[in-house]
Amino acid sequence: MDKIEQKIIDLIEKHRDDIIAIGRDIWKEPELGYKEERTAGKFNRYMEKFGIHTESHLAVTGVKGYLKGAGAPGPTVALIGEMDALPMADSPYASAETGAAHCCGHNAQMAGLMGALYALSDAQVQEALDGNVAFMAVPAEEFVEMEFKHGLMEQGAIAFGGGKSELIRVGAFDDIDIAVGHHIAPGIGVALSNHRSNGFMSKIVRFHGIPSHAAEAPWSGVDALSAAALGIQAVNAQREFFRDRDTVRVHGFISKGGEAMNVVADNVTMEYSVRANNIPAILDASRKFDRAMRAGAVATGCGAEIITMPGYLPIVPAGDTRAVEEAIAAAAGDYAVEQHDPGIVMGGSTDFGEVSQILPLLQFNTGGYSHELHNKEMHPTDEYLAYVVTAKVFALTAYHLLKHKGGYAGALMESHEAVLTKEAYIQYMERHNRVETIQMEPIVME
Repeated sequence: MDKIEQKIIDLIEKHRDDIIAIGRDIWKEPELGYKEERTAGKFNRYMEKFGIHTESHLAVTGVKGYLKGAGAPGPTVALIGEMDALPMADSPYASAETGAAHCCGHNAQMAGLMGALYALSDAQVQEALDGNVAFMAVPAEEFVEMEFKHGLMEQGAIAFGGGKSELIRVGAFDDIDIAVGHHIAPGIGVALSNHRSNGFMSKIVRFHGIPSHAAEAPWSGVDALSAAALGIQAVNAQREFFRDRDTVRVHGFISKGGEAMNVVADNVTMEYSVRANNIPAILDASRKFDRAMRAGAVATGCGAEIITMPGYLPIVPAGDTRAVEEAIAAAAGDYAVEQHDPGIVMGGSTDFGEVSQILPLLQFNTGGYSHELHNKEMHPTDEYLAYVVTAKVFALTAYHLLKHKGGYAGALMESHEAVLTKEAYIQYMERHNRVETIQMEPIVME
């Protein structure tokens, strides 16, 4: 361990209580995507404390600031924290005001991101960085509240549902050479995360029927709930015909199912995700899902709208992970360093996948939480591991990438083969952002 590494560790250790306080504070005030005003405000004020000018309201609530100011020479490494929480009003850790809970662990990302600044702001550490560091607090990683997000799209406030997707669109990643991200993984110590994941398309399906008395005159109605049920069964009939190697997942729920048991349902809304680990398989599963929904509408005579919102793309693993691996080794202390399995395909999705399609992405995991991700009982159990060790890995990764004239950064950038340009990515997203309308069949009674 060289003297700069040791100084980074010592500075973060000196402020361990402050970093834990940040994690607790954000944990107590969870907010949903594109509504993270308080969290963004906290991040802004924190950056100002270190004399860092920020750009605010990027992708509605996103914030970005540079350690050495915009345009500093050398590679620019982005350290990224996600601000949003999950809609889990029945979690014992939920906010009564927002109905949200950080049962995703994003508060740990923010604590680690902000905690890294205690070390990286030091003059001697900055001098050792042959490049710049951008601190990015990003909104809306969790692809939930789809109707709310679709409303923002209709208003022109956003074009895409995911926060990083929108940040790519508005140019916030244009000057970023390497991205560094983190996620909580309950039950582990510290680990490299560098494997593939699923991507997905998001669906909102609205079936439109005709209400009538369900007992007295059901023949006068058209049942939107039956249309939804048939659509679901049509999807289920196709499940065994998805290829195993594509890790297809189709899942969702009925967010509105009618008004009363004795009224034929005239409006039913469903929200679904259609996932796979490569773009052709995502598009194939998306077509099959749409076909199933059409079948439900046609069979019952309902009208329907099938709204497709392109979600996230699969993660492209990084080619050179030495910087984060060495950071983990230096930061882990007495915690176990977990073995990385590059053959894993993560069933879930993240908008880090968008970033990895365009530029190199390094990711790592820390533990320190109970239960599994997205469980309403999930909560911090080891705040030092979740927040302080995360801050160390963030800061040390930036240092390893940028030290010695940015040797590791250069090697990583050289090894990365971009799948998409920014322009090609936006074209993909716009092409698959669509609404299909199915007309209701009129009732004809002799």
